[in-house]
Amino acid sequence: MPRLLLIDDDEALGPPLRAYLARSGFELVHATRPSAGLALLRQGGFDAAILDVMLPEMDGFELCRTIRKESNLPIVMLTARGDVMDRVVGLELGADDYLPKPFEPRELLARLQTVLRRVAPAAAAPGRVWRFDGIEIDLDRRSVRRQGEAIDLTGTEFELLVLLAGTPAKVFSRDDILERLRGHAAEDIHTRAVDILVSRLRRKLEPLNCIKTLRNAGYTFAGVRA
Repeated sequence: MPRLLLIDDDEALGPPLRAYLARSGFELVHATRPSAGLALLRQGGFDAAILDVMLPEMDGFELCRTIRKESNLPIVMLTARGDVMDRVVGLELGADDYLPKPFEPRELLARLQTVLRRVAPAAAAPGRVWRFDGIEIDLDRRSVRRQGEAIDLTGTEFELLVLLAGTPAKVFSRDDILERLRGHAAEDIHTRAVDILVSRLRRKLEPLNCIKTLRNAGYTFAGVRA
């Protein structure tokens, strides 16, 4: 049973959301303060976190930043009023997805299922290590080495790298990437989310420069598999 941590100071949100998610096989733990939520996360045993932006003690952005320093746990952020800047900042800090408030529980469930699929271990199979000049991608262990050094990627960053590296030289538009990673058609704000995700991945792959931008077309992986 996947175990989720909700950090939101709205005490009334927890019980109905817990009951709804339980029907789909999820266990939800609710913390109303960031300090309590961080203490629970550090005990381990959670598969994903749901963070509100407006919180006491520290806002959701600072909380996301703190979690990212310690873990690649999937994070879905709840943004008040669906504010564009809230979404952009959350993604830049390492959130895997976002959902504006008020939200439908079934949409949150769909987002959670998507981000959890990205981090699910692949079935063991021979030959599932891709090697390029300076990069090694282990599909079964979901690990990446850059010039021999292991680097930490979030589930979304790993899936993006696998998507691009799976067909080197193929150009993927922003909408292509969104449909493959998120599972539904894009909206205007979502195209900005792709740019942020690519930027995050590029920073982690530095000094390698294997993800190229084609103006008005999209992104491509410049590498030859060994």
